[in-house]
Amino acid sequence: MSQGILFIVSAPSGTGKSSLIQELLNSKNSYDIQVSISHTTRIIRPGELNGKHYYFISKQEFQIMIQKESFLEYAKVFSHYYGTSRESIEKMLCSGIDVFLDIDWQGAKQIKNKIPESKSIFLLPPSKDVLYNRLKKRGQDSEIVIANRMAKAVDEMQHYLDYDYLIINDDFKTAINDLKTIITAEHLCLLPQKNKYRVLISNLLKR
Repeated sequence: MSQGILFIVSAPSGTGKSSLIQELLNSKNSYDIQVSISHTTRIIRPGELNGKHYYFISKQEFQIMIQKESFLEYAKVFSHYYGTSRESIEKMLCSGIDVFLDIDWQGAKQIKNKIPESKSIFLLPPSKDVLYNRLKKRGQDSEIVIANRMAKAVDEMQHYLDYDYLIINDDFKTAINDLKTIITAEHLCLLPQKNKYRVLISNLLKR
């Protein structure tokens, strides 16, 4: 069985990465793809479900998991902790499943250090005005919170150069096609193809 590929996706809040990943999961794909469900200490939002969007746990529970080294990566964002379970990721990859991680640049850096073969993708909005309007349209945050998110977005976007791929989410259909193209390209690289067609290649090279 071929090893799954770990894809890291990062973007400022409001860029549309969650919508793109959800569309990817809902569409027909040539590869088995799942999104990693992170643990977080933040309060559950309207419409979210525990175990589907996040595993919502207390700060005390999170600290215990840190002590047990249960996280492949974790970070503190807006006074709340977010972490990725090491065991669940490794199990899916070994089963040949591609795993998508929706994490920020801090978590991406930790993952890259531990799993260098992982592939990272950064999403950018077409403009600051579009980003602001997307955050405003949510209707979930006050103007102060939106202003803080916009300021944080500028800081986050400085790290796009640390990633393997860059997608500008201006047109949704184009962005999802770009995402699918990256997945296909990675599966067609020499190493995964060599592992997948090991027997075929061996037979072809017999003299």
